[in-house]
Amino acid sequence: MAAHVNILLVDDDPAENVILSALMRKVTSYAITLHYVETIDGALDFIRSSGIALDMILMDNRLQPQADFRETVPELRRAGYIGPVGVISSSISDAYFQKIDDYGVDFRIDKAELDPTAIEFLLREYVRREASAG
Repeated sequence: MAAHVNILLVDDDPAENVILSALMRKVTSYAITLHYVETIDGALDFIRSSGIALDMILMDNRLQPQADFRETVPELRRAGYIGPVGVISSSISDAYFQKIDDYGVDFRIDKAELDPTAIEFLLREYVRREASAG
């Protein structure tokens, strides 16, 4: 039986939810439930009131009205979320991506690199809940 994980996607483009949902269904070693919100406020509400233990948050780099992850991820941390946070972006070449640790980000990944293999690797690396029979 595949280990179950809960991932929260925070992205202001609903198409990203559709794309990532399809990719995550192709991951076989984990049973992934992808939760989705469009704003940092939605993410904060989800963390505080959903009652769901999140295993990972995937945060779009740019959400309005915030500039980028340097403003949004610290808000997640202040709300008490201590699990892994990954920033996803269509480009991770800007210099500020080299300072992710300063803002509570665990990893960054280009949206073009997200595929079932990359998702499985990220889960193994950051969630460390191995799939097991049972």
